[in-house]
Amino acid sequence: MTADRTQLGAFLRSRRDGLTPADVGMRAFPGPRRVPGLRKEELAVLAGVSSDYYSRLEQGRQANVSRSVLDALAKALRLDEVERKHLLVLADPSDQHRATSALVQHADRGLLRLMTVMDHVPALILGRRGEVLATNALLTAVLGNLRPASSLVRFMFFDPLARERIVNWEHFAASTVAALRGELGRHPDDDRLIALIDELRSRDADAAQWWDDHGVQDYTSAAKQILHPIVGALSFDIETVLATRSTDQVLVVYTAQPDSETTRKLPFLASWSMENTASG
Repeated sequence: MTADRTQLGAFLRSRRDGLTPADVGMRAFPGPRRVPGLRKEELAVLAGVSSDYYSRLEQGRQANVSRSVLDALAKALRLDEVERKHLLVLADPSDQHRATSALVQHADRGLLRLMTVMDHVPALILGRRGEVLATNALLTAVLGNLRPASSLVRFMFFDPLARERIVNWEHFAASTVAALRGELGRHPDDDRLIALIDELRSRDADAAQWWDDHGVQDYTSAAKQILHPIVGALSFDIETVLATRSTDQVLVVYTAQPDSETTRKLPFLASWSMENTASG
């Protein structure tokens, strides 16, 4: 079987293990339970397929899967929108989403123009593999070492500053791993992405565990809680803009409530950043 089919089965199994009969409003089948979550037979009933068919699917032995079956499985497994898209990508036998990109990425011009007019909030442009393609001054002031030509993934796990400044580092870091999982589903032939994941799993035990959990998100799913050495606590929510010319680039904007402490601190942080840059 193909790697995609193997990954499809592993993803289904991980989501099935995370649900109990009570979670989905059904009575548990009788007999001793050897699995932490739903049995295959229970999920098959919920999705309206035969137990044999679902077993073949989870074992990677089912060559074709219809969209209606995938939709039924997504509903039965209570998948969110990101997880549902990931399921569809893993089940898609076409190669249209597998093309690898050039070694050097360049920030989309349209996203750069948008980032330029957003100098009052932190913002950055992310490309494939979590590579940072551009940042504005406030983003650098907030996160320090996360700069153009760096890696969000390597910053999160290998730069001590990330754990110092990001209060909810564990949540943010787990989301980063889940984003890599989603990206690998879209680009299973990307050797540089595979090497990055292998490096991450070998060097960080938390990352290895999160990877084995088969969670999937996007790079912006977690809110950011920052403890800055100059202005103290900062709290951000995230908004994203996709590039019209490249599905692999996204503008990430750190937003804050208009009347919040964070909003009041940002002008001072911007001024401090300019002074610090000038003196440096």
